[in-house]
Amino acid sequence: MKILMVLTSHDQLGDTGEKTGFWLEEFAAPYYTLKDAGAEIVLASPKGGQPPLDPKSDEADAQTDATKRFKSDDDAQAALANTKKLAEVSADGFDAVFYPGGHGPLWDLADDKDSVRLIEAFAQSGQPIGAVCHAPAIFKNTKSVDGAPLVAGRKVTGFTNTEEKAVGLTDVVPFLVEDMLKEKNGTYQRGEDWASFVVTDGKLITGQNPASSEAAAEALLKALS
Repeated sequence: MKILMVLTSHDQLGDTGEKTGFWLEEFAAPYYTLKDAGAEIVLASPKGGQPPLDPKSDEADAQTDATKRFKSDDDAQAALANTKKLAEVSADGFDAVFYPGGHGPLWDLADDKDSVRLIEAFAQSGQPIGAVCHAPAIFKNTKSVDGAPLVAGRKVTGFTNTEEKAVGLTDVVPFLVEDMLKEKNGTYQRGEDWASFVVTDGKLITGQNPASSEAAAEALLKALS
């Protein structure tokens, strides 16, 4: 079982002067859920190398068992520091793809042609695609073979408008994940803010927020079996 994980390379939070990137829990929890199930994991990002970490996800109150495990795992840290360039990665040989969130993907992965190419390849071959929190932004430009948005008519979730409002970034982000998924005719579903909520529609798995990270990876494993 070989799984591709794709992280953002974007580190600027709009025009605020603050930093963003990927959210540590949304990487660490799926990484260990998949690894402990025996998966070989390959990490990639648009620019390759070390993806930027959202500093807020590194604060004390954001730590979980998975993030603590990562911080004492030299091998995982080395793998993260050396992600492959997305342009050099193909879907061939992989069984599934998973995208951790954080605000970064809204600026780069949502419009990244290599990401679009990969997602459409996984979809066309009927292989699982997972995305959590802000990472469903990756479906902004992806299409099915018939030219319709990939999420059209499919059950999906992602970071809610009310969760974005709660973190004070509604007017900072380039678009709201919930609104975009609805605009692409996805059947948007949501749970309570900040509670774990995962939606599976065939081989498409989406999680609502950081708390959904582990459950989204578990759903990806279930789709693989």
